Amino acid sequence: MSALHWRGLRFELPEDGPPRLLAIGGLACDDRAALPVVEIEVTGIGRSGTAGNRHVDGVRLRHEAHEATGDQLEIRARGDGLRVSTYYEAKGDVVRCWSRVTAERDLTLDHVSSFAFAGLSHSCRSWTASNPWSGEFRWSGGTLQDLGLPDVGMTRYGQTGTKNRLALTSTGSWPSSEYLPMGWIDGPHGTLAWQIEHNGPWHAELADRYGAIYLLLSGPSQREHHWSAPLAPGQSFTTVPAAIALADDHEQALAALTRYRRAIRRPHQDNAELPVVFNDFMNGLMGDPTTERLRPLIAAAAEAGAEYFCIDAGWYDDEQAGPGDGGVPGWWDTVGRWEPSATRFPGGLAEITGAIRAAGMVPGLWLEPEVVGVRSDVGFPDEAYLRRDGVRLAEWGRHQLDFSHPSATAHLDTVVDRLISDFGIGYFKLDYNIDIGPADRLLEHNRAYLTWAERVMERHPALVLEACAAGGMRLDGATLRTFPVQSLTDQQDDLLLPAIAAAAPTTVPPEQGAVWAYPHGDPTRIIFGLVNAMLGRIHLSGRLDLLDPPRLALVTEAIAIYKGYRRDLARGVPRWPLGLPRWDADTIALAIDCDEMAYLAVWRRHSPSDMIDVPWPAGYDLTPLLPGTTMARWEAGVIRVTLREPCSAALLRLSRTVEGQPWREK
Repeated sequence: MSALHWRGLRFELPEDGPPRLLAIGGLACDDRAALPVVEIEVTGIGRSGTAGNRHVDGVRLRHEAHEATGDQLEIRARGDGLRVSTYYEAKGDVVRCWSRVTAERDLTLDHVSSFAFAGLSHSCRSWTASNPWSGEFRWSGGTLQDLGLPDVGMTRYGQTGTKNRLALTSTGSWPSSEYLPMGWIDGPHGTLAWQIEHNGPWHAELADRYGAIYLLLSGPSQREHHWSAPLAPGQSFTTVPAAIALADDHEQALAALTRYRRAIRRPHQDNAELPVVFNDFMNGLMGDPTTERLRPLIAAAAEAGAEYFCIDAGWYDDEQAGPGDGGVPGWWDTVGRWEPSATRFPGGLAEITGAIRAAGMVPGLWLEPEVVGVRSDVGFPDEAYLRRDGVRLAEWGRHQLDFSHPSATAHLDTVVDRLISDFGIGYFKLDYNIDIGPADRLLEHNRAYLTWAERVMERHPALVLEACAAGGMRLDGATLRTFPVQSLTDQQDDLLLPAIAAAAPTTVPPEQGAVWAYPHGDPTRIIFGLVNAMLGRIHLSGRLDLLDPPRLALVTEAIAIYKGYRRDLARGVPRWPLGLPRWDADTIALAIDCDEMAYLAVWRRHSPSDMIDVPWPAGYDLTPLLPGTTMARWEAGVIRVTLREPCSAALLRLSRTVEGQPWREK
């Protein structure tokens, strides 16, 4: 028996038993409750010592060797007909982990965990976020008993525990359509935050076992997703990665995850420059662009200070049939060729993209690369589509390509390269508006899609790719690691957006999170709508061309102010001085803490009272950044912000003085 201490983790490495993770910092479990570093299920072997749906007590492993090199630890073990290497990689205050299983005989994997640890207790509180379409990032928490996992006392009689679990599972091709693939557990030893880094199906569970609570994270499984991986001798399977962070509280854990997400992200200049994007869709042209409609929007967006102008859905639509069955456009089920419409652009799409460049902006296009309409005349072999039991899948009038098939990626490479060459496109919004459900090669497609996107950006280094899936249905670590810009929501009501925008930095670094801004109404409402986006990535939309000159000038002034500090956001971490925002909260606050200064947004949505007290330490100079009558002063441990009207917001710069203290020790 030997013990290994590595980067705050303590392992047990016996000669004739499984390698086990016993402790993470102050979190620890006893010998009986400890889990192997990886849980593996193989068809025909089954689990031992458990019941129900829990993914523990799988193939019995024996430790073979381990090796620590730099920031990475590899632990090797062997089981019934397989070998497995489990990797832990230190990235700042976060540890990333995954396993690779290699078959020594013919076998079928039914489940392999990405992370497993049993050092939690019944006194913990678990926090997770439901993620409904247009209402993303809805965080809530409770004790394990309140959530349905009580201590039933059976461990006193030698039993494992309840044999139940608290489980979150994403089953389809939208990884965040119901819940975010992340969360945290608060307990007496601090906060353990976690995330699963996969743009497809995933699973997380908390359960009790011999008096301890375990956390297990994984990608797809047979039990939840009808997934399995047949392996011949010598073949391997690698799990999706997971990441964990242990800190004193959830804000510090989320700050550590924010820094980690930046550290593993594919480098792109866009994340340093944070250019302002105008997109013509939301509360604007809504998928009905034409030369006539776009020209005034191009002029207004340029005047407002936009640096990219993205033509959204509809630019390829020759039918112009209007709404079809089910409330979708008539062209919905014909997509796939991605050729510009000659009827929408009589002078050609190049005339419009040329006008965008002449106005000083980079032209962009919306694209939904993974789908082919059921009425499309684009031809692919059946094996180039996602299938289930060999049958090509269809959803909402679309088939879905399998990007692990070379004909699919070859077609999209041709499309992207042609659009860049012919029209000077420098920005693609890559959307994804169906959830295809379980599919035969979904995991392979998920991974291949990200590889394809990386190859596109390698060929075109200046190109910016925005990840989108019906707004925020792909808010996962793998997508964030690949794409420089991430769409957060499809929410069209600017009054509802603050609850989304203020909670989004739990998951998406501020320099990646694209937040809509729809300037409309009186000056107070215009400022409110702009503040929604000013601690993230501003994506202007709406009918800027219909604003009168004073209101458009107000937008222009706000955008110029944003350009003066936006680079700071790329190194800041989020704070929530009023707590994580409830959906119905009247007052909401978000700060991006950049050490020597911070930027604080405060929203009032409904009530007529004028004073909002925001807790903040002394020693900061306060500067309102936006035009208007906002007043703010520090007083007795709070910043008192005056917002006299409903639907009003303030944006402050907080500059730390010599005597000032940081919001919280790092």
